[in-house]
Amino acid sequence: MRTYLWPRRSFSRSVQYFSKRILRLKATPHSVAAGVAAGVFASFFPLGFHFIIAAVLCWVIAGNLVAAALGAVFFGNPLTFPLLWGASWETGKLILHERLPKHGPPEHLGEMMHTLSFAKLWHPILEPMLLGAVPLGLIFGLIFYGITRWGMTVFREQRKKRMAERAEKAKRAGGREVPAE
Repeated sequence: MRTYLWPRRSFSRSVQYFSKRILRLKATPHSVAAGVAAGVFASFFPLGFHFIIAAVLCWVIAGNLVAAALGAVFFGNPLTFPLLWGASWETGKLILHERLPKHGPPEHLGEMMHTLSFAKLWHPILEPMLLGAVPLGLIFGLIFYGITRWGMTVFREQRKKRMAERAEKAKRAGGREVPAE
């Protein structure tokens, strides 16, 4: 659990690991990018159904399910959930044109959280979070779709070039030929 919250080596190494895992998936760039976008989109939603939302969205937009899981785990984790959910809640309040009183949250919020009554939590908390999650998820999903698709294209072109150079080098050396991908 500790390594999930705070990586052993560093955060940059974890980012490199996730990006390499995504770039090396055997699928089309659209499929992988759509999967990552679905995972990022699903991360904004409360209630913990991220993988179900990402899987359904992957099926609809022909995304890669593994990429969706990696996107959901990378973007939606215990360190980012408070930021994502807070942003979703504030965006939802703006959409609904609602504001909390200046003195803070409603007094009965602690009781609602303690009893976890869905009916009591719906209007003041869940409705704004769900409404705010949609535009934020779409925006960030599209951003990550573009970044992932571009990265997949560049990575595959460089890989194809390296394999061709390796095959040419082996051919000139008179050794066995290395097949290019």
